[in-house]
Amino acid sequence: MRFLFDSDTWQEIFSGIKKNKTRTGITIIGVMWGIFLLVVLLGAAKGIENKFNSLFGDFATNSVFIWSGQTSMPFKGFQEGRPVRLKLGDVEKIKNEIKGIDLIAPRSQGAGFVVRKFQSGNFSVSGDFPVLNKIQNKNMLSGRFINVKDIKEKRKVCVIEEEIYKQLFEKNEEAIGELISINGINYKVVGIFKESETIRLGDNIHVPFTTFQQVYNRADNISWMIVTGNDSSDIEQIEKDAKLILKNLHNVHPKDKRAFGGMNLGQMFQKVTEFLLGMQFLTWFVGIATLIAGVFAIGNILLITVKERTNEIGIRRALGAKPWEIKRQIMLEAVFLTSFAGVLGIILGGGALMLIDTFIAQGPEAPLKNPTVDIPVILIAAVTLVVLGTLIGLIPAHTAVSIKPIDALREE
Repeated sequence: MRFLFDSDTWQEIFSGIKKNKTRTGITIIGVMWGIFLLVVLLGAAKGIENKFNSLFGDFATNSVFIWSGQTSMPFKGFQEGRPVRLKLGDVEKIKNEIKGIDLIAPRSQGAGFVVRKFQSGNFSVSGDFPVLNKIQNKNMLSGRFINVKDIKEKRKVCVIEEEIYKQLFEKNEEAIGELISINGINYKVVGIFKESETIRLGDNIHVPFTTFQQVYNRADNISWMIVTGNDSSDIEQIEKDAKLILKNLHNVHPKDKRAFGGMNLGQMFQKVTEFLLGMQFLTWFVGIATLIAGVFAIGNILLITVKERTNEIGIRRALGAKPWEIKRQIMLEAVFLTSFAGVLGIILGGGALMLIDTFIAQGPEAPLKNPTVDIPVILIAAVTLVVLGTLIGLIPAHTAVSIKPIDALREE
């Protein structure tokens, strides 16, 4: 390793670079552009992945939403266009008969006119069970979500969205424990939550499901349900099985597609995941291809350099320089050029990602979020670059030592 600190070695390398400034500069730019492109593309891909993760962040991704509608086909004496209503008993039936289900959240929703002192507004009111907070993690700013005791005792309590708090209460006013009127009935505020910036379900106000049942005389009817499968389950199959059970329970034709609707979040998430994997593969392919092209350019430059220095190499060989010393010199030059270009590319790529983060990746409407590249990925790219530089340096190095000293001395 002593040759790395030999001033003569580096003097010769820099001397060769100075003789071919234009060619060397263009070659360095080629390699630098390759690593720059790789860093920026990987960072952008990570930013898009972060954005998609934030879109689904609040929800258990292996979930499906199921609701009822109207029949589109006559069946068992029932006419087409019959409205179908989901029942609480449907939830238990689905949970008991379908394997792989983790959680089910039956929900009821309605409109509510909310009043507090001189402030009022129209908002959506949902009757919910505590399990909803496990499926969609509520970002509680203060207080708590609906609990089991609220359900059992049919308490008149509510959890309100932050925007409702801002509309009904003064700034910094304590809301927990205060009463608000919903459709003429007083409810105690027990929690305030921040609504998701992405998947919105119209959840302005949550009240206990049993309270909603009693106040709005809904009996055992529900508006819709969220079904979540465990990690190993096929959520698409769960959706098909759940709808088939519902059709049997409500005397709906097996081929009727309008009686029960659904939105499969797991299926959507899978498509997004496949898209991200494809994008990452394309990013690596384009970046590495550009990188290899730049490294080959360095090899070509060094081949030209060896040709121009044939006479000099012949003199060194005649004076006793060993073949491996000539090889070492040329390979070190190749590694130096690729490493220097790689460091420049990484620095510029990091700067570009900082600019993208500042001007493009801010705000809820931004197409990406926190575009970054992990340090191990950068290290892998840097090591790959050095290895490629070493390998490409073998070609001109072999060419240099294959010339016989007497022939090299004759070269003009």
